Amino acid sequence: MFFGEWCGGQNSILTKFCANPPRVHSPSVHQKLQVFPELEPLKSTKPLFFIILRRNSYHPPRVDSWRVVENISGLIFTIQLFPLYLKRKISVWTAASIVVANMIGTGVFTSVGFQLSAVQNTWSIVLLWIGGGILALFGAFAYAELGTNFKASGGDYVFLSEVFHPFLGFLTAWAGLTVGFSAPVALAAIAITKYLAPFGLNGNISLALGVIILVSLMHSFTIKHSSGMQNISTLVKVLFILTLISLGFLRPGQQENAILLNGSWKKEILQPGYAISMVFVTYAYTGWNASAYIVEEIEDPRKNIPRSLIGSTLFIAVIYVLFQIVLLRNGSVEQLHGKEEVSFIAFQNLLGKKGGEWVSFFIALQLIATISSYLWVGPRVTWAMAKNHRLLKPLSKVNKHGIPVRAVWVHAVIATVLTATGSFEKVLLYAGFVLQLVLSLAVASSLFIRAREKGSFKAPFHPWPQIIFLLFSLWILIYTMIDKPWESLAGFGILALGAIIYLIDRRFKAR
Repeated sequence: MFFGEWCGGQNSILTKFCANPPRVHSPSVHQKLQVFPELEPLKSTKPLFFIILRRNSYHPPRVDSWRVVENISGLIFTIQLFPLYLKRKISVWTAASIVVANMIGTGVFTSVGFQLSAVQNTWSIVLLWIGGGILALFGAFAYAELGTNFKASGGDYVFLSEVFHPFLGFLTAWAGLTVGFSAPVALAAIAITKYLAPFGLNGNISLALGVIILVSLMHSFTIKHSSGMQNISTLVKVLFILTLISLGFLRPGQQENAILLNGSWKKEILQPGYAISMVFVTYAYTGWNASAYIVEEIEDPRKNIPRSLIGSTLFIAVIYVLFQIVLLRNGSVEQLHGKEEVSFIAFQNLLGKKGGEWVSFFIALQLIATISSYLWVGPRVTWAMAKNHRLLKPLSKVNKHGIPVRAVWVHAVIATVLTATGSFEKVLLYAGFVLQLVLSLAVASSLFIRAREKGSFKAPFHPWPQIIFLLFSLWILIYTMIDKPWESLAGFGILALGAIIYLIDRRFKAR
């Protein structure tokens, strides 16, 4: 018998119960008698066992939830051990793959062409990407502190709600729902079709929509499905870019290339154009905070959130610097200057026309991991917000495996609408200021944590990394407002709409 087998010594944790089983005085109803607290450490990888009072145990229980057990009828009662599988959690490697997939998008493959318009010394460009990596690392320090102090998934929504006020938390989640997580999905989906232009698929909206729908579907079942999708797609992404770097260094570069190693970098880094180039580099590093949004789904978050954030950011910084050198080594300034398709140009020089086309194909393929990571992380923020707000309550529903399926598909629908209408680029432009503001507020909140959890992460040289990050972020905000005042105001319009919804929701709660 099922219960007898376990009492036979296969699980020493149950010895206490087996030696002194509880007496049942009311066998007329089904009862959940006991949960073993000793099994708490096993939650993430093994079932949590309930002792179940069940009718008619002629056959071993072939059920997977308490609800099903309640529906079983029979003649006699017996006590049996019943496994209830709780929501699986992801390893540090899966958490890191989400961060890596968020960070490696299109920026690393396209930015250097625009940087060559402002600076042309190789040392200047290398310093740009190192500087961007350091700023991303400082931001990762702040989010590691936040993610290990607050145990709930939801990222900025949770951090700003707990540290400052729920109103700020709502606004950041609203910005994420409408544009922050949905627009990048649309951007990546359309970018896939652009990189598949050599195969006649440029601008193929049906393909872009199909990718969004299929990835959303993969995130609608279990953590196991999501983890498998994310790990495989991110592995393809990482192997691809490492292969490109290896080919770029091992094969002879172009004789006439963009490598320039004289002393002109000392003047270039003081030019206004250099600072503007840094803005685009920081956007290429966006995504270094991804795993802090899914705290509840990560095994041992106090150890694994800092590891996934900091380790991934350092890894990506090295990859980014090496890749820019490869591009400069395999293309001339005249070829790359002001161009978006710099990766295609450089590797066409290196591998020939066919080789360049296949590089373009794999750039498109690796963007699937980017879409996957946004459709995993974004809905968790929406779900966390929806739990506490009546108007959005339907989005807080999860399936039996703890997946916020409704939130996943709301993000997917918004992304498909943006993709089909082609308006996502404008939305991203309008929201850029707001998203930078939200990021700054979240980093600032790490300086105001009232009661720090024992064993939580603390940044080296705290609070200086956060202060340096905030000063640079303030510069970006001021620059954006001066350079794009109307777009910044439109971004505030998105927040204003969120504020109205928040106030309406408060009125509903008050009734």
